[in-house]
Amino acid sequence: MNFKLLLRTILFLAILFVMLYVGMTNTDNIRFHLPLVWNKPVEQPAALIYFAIFAVGVIAGTLFNVGGGKGSRGSAKSKD
Repeated sequence: MNFKLLLRTILFLAILFVMLYVGMTNTDNIRFHLPLVWNKPVEQPAALIYFAIFAVGVIAGTLFNVGGGKGSRGSAKSKD
């Protein structure tokens, strides 16, 4: 088993646990302002806003890590 993958999975689960804990303890509505994207403030439960920000970060991190530019395909040598 790949140790690096196991370590990343454990770290990801720890981050998910923190998100769950924050969401469970912060149930009040909050006003979220992001004028560059949305003109009106959003008022939602804190857990939902925390989750949305976390989800955007996970998607962005996945896109950065999976993307694979020109060098990833072209540098592999074919085995004859």
